[in-house]
Amino acid sequence: MLILLPPSETKTQPADGDPVDLGALSFPELTEARESLLARLEEVSAREDARQLLKVGPSLAAEVERNRHLRELPAGPALQVYTGVLYDALDAASLTPAARERAGRDVVIASALWGAIAATDRIPAYRLSIGAKIAPKGSLAAWWKGELSPVLESRAADELIIDCRSGGYQAAWPAPAEQTVLIRAERESPDGTRKVVSHMAKHYRGLITRSLLLSGQDPVDAEALADLLAREHRVELSRDTRGTAQLSVIVPADR
Repeated sequence: MLILLPPSETKTQPADGDPVDLGALSFPELTEARESLLARLEEVSAREDARQLLKVGPSLAAEVERNRHLRELPAGPALQVYTGVLYDALDAASLTPAARERAGRDVVIASALWGAIAATDRIPAYRLSIGAKIAPKGSLAAWWKGELSPVLESRAADELIIDCRSGGYQAAWPAPAEQTVLIRAERESPDGTRKVVSHMAKHYRGLITRSLLLSGQDPVDAEALADLLAREHRVELSRDTRGTAQLSVIVPADR
């Protein structure tokens, strides 16, 4: 089982600890690419038009400035640094020791800066989204795609992929359709009609990730995944035109 998570725009900067060691991050094949992009981010963050290139507002000026010092700042486990709706629902701090161990093994987090990292990899808080205009060539998603494809194809070989990423990060590495289950949320109205809800999906992706880590089980296909999650959530399995499985969490209208 491989659970793919998006990063979070909001992050908590660790108060202490050693700085990031690029060579110690998972997927060492990406070290050169990470070094190149980190140097580019440092350069861009020192420019007068940094906020425009990074696509952030004036309130985030301090985070842009912090980008210039990422090599020196304390680093902490990615699951503690990333915050926001999905990570609040996942609530990594309250996982059992066994579930935390599974997270380190089974969870891979997409990143505009690091490419892909394990949940336990130590990173500082940074400000860079997949839509920022700082790639050495083209978009960040397109730039990372060439780097990530061989690495993640090897990692995902023969695994069921539970894909909780958003569109930009999916573009950086399109997971193989025959192995992948996309997680989404649908709000059900009183009349029975449904509508896909993106913000609510973050919350339920966090809950589903938590359920899987705590379950101690490794579903082998989409049907087994749906059966496992149906114990705690109302879910429905379907397939898109590519044949990719889609697992919808059905959210009542009053939620």
